[in-house]
Amino acid sequence: MSEKLRPGVVTGKDYEKLVQACKAGNYALPAINVTSSSTVNAVLEAAARNKSDVIIQVSNGGAAFFGGPAYPDGMKGKVLGAVSLARHVHLMAEGYGVCVVLHTDHANRGLLPWIDGLLEEGTKFRAETGKPLYTSHMIDLSEEPIEENIETCASYMEKMAPLDMSLEIELGVTGGEEDGVGTEHTGADNPKLYTQPEDVALAYKRLSPLGHFSIAASFGNVHGVYKPGNVKLRPVILKDSQALASQRFDLDENALDLVFHGGSGSSAEEIREAVSYGVFKMNVDTDLQYAYSEPVGAYVNANQNAFLAQIDPETGKPLKSAYDPRKWMRQAEKGLGAKLDEIFTVLGSPGKTLAS
Repeated sequence: MSEKLRPGVVTGKDYEKLVQACKAGNYALPAINVTSSSTVNAVLEAAARNKSDVIIQVSNGGAAFFGGPAYPDGMKGKVLGAVSLARHVHLMAEGYGVCVVLHTDHANRGLLPWIDGLLEEGTKFRAETGKPLYTSHMIDLSEEPIEENIETCASYMEKMAPLDMSLEIELGVTGGEEDGVGTEHTGADNPKLYTQPEDVALAYKRLSPLGHFSIAASFGNVHGVYKPGNVKLRPVILKDSQALASQRFDLDENALDLVFHGGSGSSAEEIREAVSYGVFKMNVDTDLQYAYSEPVGAYVNANQNAFLAQIDPETGKPLKSAYDPRKWMRQAEKGLGAKLDEIFTVLGSPGKTLAS
């Protein structure tokens, strides 16, 4: 039986215990990109309802939105937005009674100043609280030569390990684009979308002595939702990567901590196969954006007068109770939560929280 953890944001060795529990239990956690306190709260509510641990993550664009799009210094706004979001999660997560991983999403070389700023703020936070601000950061240099990718990641692991932080790296390209990071690589036969197991072994050899890290190994993943046939997932790449690492470095089966990017639109069978090969984290964004937005459109359509005037032209009654943002925003939160219920179930995590 897995060791129980204190509810709230988990970091360091507790995060590693959570990852191992997922793999030992053959389930994974959804990683949900959030952009506001509303989306954060909806994720926490759904996790608590499902008695599942969860990963809350933010992209550079989400951080900028959280900090306010009008903030005069764009990069500083992204840093402060991510700090503000993280502090909100630290403040609220424990009360929901589940374990929460805090993570930043894709950062290419142009966004390394964002990571640098967060590490500076994270050092201050750790001095103040005794724990990291974020559980882990992601660096995505998958478009660069493999040697440059790994060496840059190694230099960041050396900065992050003393803060009890983990690093997520990307090997191979996840198709599509995520908040300005990535390219429109799509198509079932595009070789850029499929990581080579030898590259995974190379990364493990270089990074494993430095601290904890996870690998987003591409197996046909694409951000967004596409028509059938345009994306062909090949989870066997994950199986082969695990087998090579196990053989070469004398590791246990599925020893690598793997991440599934571009989970929106994937079938339950594909997801479960990936999980069986050591995937503990699946990123879901596009499906949840729609799940959050669709109920708002339905609410507006059902209450059209309230979005045209403050006083109902037909009855003369005030419409404040209908256009109150808490009303339609709450519908958005419920929509996101309902979709998350489905995702938790497919990933096999309901009822498996490690929170005591």
